[in-house]
Amino acid sequence: MLKPQTMRRVAHAPDRPLTVVTDDVPRPGPHDVLIRVAAAGVNRPDLMQRAGLYPPPPGAPPALGLEAAGEIVELGAGVARWHVGDKVTALLAGGGYAEFATAHEGAVLPIPAGLSPIEAAALPETVMTVWANVFDAAALQPGETLLVHGGASGIGTTAIQMAKAHGARVFATAGDDAKVKLCERLGADRGVNYRSEDFEAVVRDLGGADVVLDMVGGPYVQKNLNLLNDRGRCVMIAFLQGPQVELNLMRLMLKRLTLTGSTLRSRPNEEKARIARAVERQVWPWVEAGKVKPVIDSAFPLTEAEAAHARLQSGAHAGKIVLTM
Repeated sequence: MLKPQTMRRVAHAPDRPLTVVTDDVPRPGPHDVLIRVAAAGVNRPDLMQRAGLYPPPPGAPPALGLEAAGEIVELGAGVARWHVGDKVTALLAGGGYAEFATAHEGAVLPIPAGLSPIEAAALPETVMTVWANVFDAAALQPGETLLVHGGASGIGTTAIQMAKAHGARVFATAGDDAKVKLCERLGADRGVNYRSEDFEAVVRDLGGADVVLDMVGGPYVQKNLNLLNDRGRCVMIAFLQGPQVELNLMRLMLKRLTLTGSTLRSRPNEEKARIARAVERQVWPWVEAGKVKPVIDSAFPLTEAEAAHARLQSGAHAGKIVLTM
């Protein structure tokens, strides 16, 4: 099949609705592949970029979209592993909300056996974020306890399943009873409705946590430090309740805690490739065995990207939201 010269993609600007425009199909640079996109994941960083709060790193495509799944249709110079026709999913620097997108070869992964393109498109950003923070930075060990905030989110549902597959005990917070039950169906040993229960008291009564994955920030940070066990690790990946906090550092010092954080998008290609290879080696077998399965909240056609963003912004979703081409 001949590759077209133009494509549809989503255009964005602060305070304006998303629109679908016609643009040139991008060309893959050295060590890049060009993917005919079947589906693309929708993530909170997309909302931040749209609002002008999360600019793409230098050299990244300016368009929205940090993950996609589809078929490789062109190879850049120097690509060794991949071939035209390969069915893949990939972490992107940007540009996933389009019919074609480029990805660095190191951030490309084969679609796990048995998964649809929609399911595969929901994996790279979430799985690689969880791996980089919970398993790499925080070094979660089998038998330890992980507390996941936002347990019904795309990140949360993934973290619960990955931690359980790894042999950890898991607690998860969510905003209503239905989401709490979803967390528990996915393997959480105890879900906590943060609107009706004090998650700090619940977790401390159950023996505390060794690792916390937090996307809330604000007042949660001190509570995380309070409930962590000795030598516990708290990893920040977002701050939905604000980046400014006041902390009692005595808790951190006496319990020898680690408080850290990270982003994924701005990391060098070599580091993303290292994470991708670890995910393929450790997590893909869990996916193919059914121990980790993407939870899809909803799928919207590309022309309804605005509705997809509204769904994500509302917080009513459980799992991942995906765009289809």
